Amino acid sequence: MSYHVPAGWGDLRALLAHDWLTGMRGGERCLELLCEGMPQAILYTLVHDPERISDTINRHDVRTSCLQRMPLLRRRFRLLLPFFPRIIESMRTEPADLLVSTSHCVAKGLIPQPGTRHLCYCFTPMRYQIFYQQYFGANPLKEPVIRPVLARLRAWDTRVSDRVHRFVAVSEHVQRRIKYFYGRDSDVVYPPVDVDAITPGQDGGGEYDLIVSALVPYKRIELAVEAYTRLGSPLKVVGTGGSSRRLQKGAGENVEFLGWKSDSEIHSLYRGCRFLIFPGEEDFGIVPVEAQACGKPVIAFGRGGAMESIVEGETGIFFHRQTAEDLLEGIEEAAGRTWDPVRIRKNAERFGIQAFLDGIDLNIRAVLDGA
Repeated sequence: MSYHVPAGWGDLRALLAHDWLTGMRGGERCLELLCEGMPQAILYTLVHDPERISDTINRHDVRTSCLQRMPLLRRRFRLLLPFFPRIIESMRTEPADLLVSTSHCVAKGLIPQPGTRHLCYCFTPMRYQIFYQQYFGANPLKEPVIRPVLARLRAWDTRVSDRVHRFVAVSEHVQRRIKYFYGRDSDVVYPPVDVDAITPGQDGGGEYDLIVSALVPYKRIELAVEAYTRLGSPLKVVGTGGSSRRLQKGAGENVEFLGWKSDSEIHSLYRGCRFLIFPGEEDFGIVPVEAQACGKPVIAFGRGGAMESIVEGETGIFFHRQTAEDLLEGIEEAAGRTWDPVRIRKNAERFGIQAFLDGIDLNIRAVLDGA
């Protein structure tokens, strides 16, 4: 292990809260490190699927909501999004010194016992419209029903932000959103990337370009599919999601959909690619950092967290309108440059695991001291 957990975490009477545990994505990797440092902490979540979660998390005392006891709904529990606030608030908590919530939805609404200090590591304030488009579809006929539900969720989310004693944002982009939606200041601690395990390959690769993403509408993968279908050069797409069939239907033979891949397989694909393509707007975006850790440049939409992890002209290129034409211009510009894999790798090292742990530790100490 090339990092160390800050001293004192294991001695805290601590609680952890996470929205739901149904897969190991970026948020769960953050939680996993907190679980490693606080093995005694009780973990609260709406739904827990142990088969899709790491042993480090599963070893905890995981306490779930009433949704866990509804097997017919467990796979489609997101359809009950309007009821999540009431469900999370109904969960009973134990006395503790500290609650750390890792949240993009409702985990920060967990009600701790009096005297518990609450630190929220905020992936983003709740993205109401994206949730509904992702889980219910963007159907204008549903708008009259959806609009008041969104308004209630928005009001609840703003109200419960007052329960948090200290916010930590995953990026400056999210920091600005926390200020806008909640009127609260926050520190920035970037999510961890295991840059010691994700390393450049022996050769330069460059036979194909790469996307690693959930295949859902807001990721804007269709821009890349359209651009590369026109371009004719190889593109490999890693990921699954509700847009998969539609994307494949519109893709040329040069666009290859690989489905789900393990972490080690994804790392090999990073090493073999020419560029990583990142066409969506993300709150931070771990995938571009992982690609850079392998020495690979990124072509990204120039908004959101990617603006903080990519150095334009040195570790990647930005395109500034979400159109296939603008992406094609970015690809052409990137292809005409000479890239330094060592410089790209060095940039990624800013986002290592130890930097995350140290940043969270400073904020834990601050919130326990009353700040």
